[in-house]
Amino acid sequence: MHNNRLAVLLSLALAGSIATTTVMAQEPVTAGDPARGQVLSDTCMGCHGIDGYRNAYPSYRVPKLGGQHPDYIVLALQGYKNKTRAHPTMHAQAWSLSEQDMKDIAAFFATEGAIQKAAAPVGEAPAKAATCVACHGEGGVSVAPNWPSLAGQHEDYIIHALGQYKAGARKDPVMGSQAIGLTPEEIEELAAYFSEQPGLFSVHYAVGPKSAKAE
Repeated sequence: MHNNRLAVLLSLALAGSIATTTVMAQEPVTAGDPARGQVLSDTCMGCHGIDGYRNAYPSYRVPKLGGQHPDYIVLALQGYKNKTRAHPTMHAQAWSLSEQDMKDIAAFFATEGAIQKAAAPVGEAPAKAATCVACHGEGGVSVAPNWPSLAGQHEDYIIHALGQYKAGARKDPVMGSQAIGLTPEEIEELAAYFSEQPGLFSVHYAVGPKSAKAE
């Protein structure tokens, strides 16, 4: 009798667990609103909307966002917010953003268009690029939404980013372990190769009138 009662209780607990898991798995994820993101991204455009705009110190061109995966843009903003990416200006911009704000901004940048992918990679890839393509894709065009495309990104920005991963200023277990063994020469080779590929592009500074409320 005791065993039968225990079996019933366990069955009910398991059924409740499965039901809860199913409900959580089916909980809708709010997509980004590009109209609202256009308003929220106004300050972003002061740097990212000007082709070739440079970070003051250290000096490098700010990254191109046109054609980049929206999911990755959200991850990058989360990194600046929680300081796993060291950049005082970007932290100041990101610290007050909610998860939905980040999705809206990423959705707005996605309206600029898809990445400009080439039929085949340009030039000869350096030896170390074979490791990069596992996540960043052939020629630097990533097929995974949480990994950034590198094709067409500014050469000096790629050098800066890899240097930060190597030094631990950007905290990511995968990129940190990959970058720590790279020599300065290898970093420059990788940056030169991926920046030569057709791909990412600069977003426009103005894309129509602002009418949405950033609430």
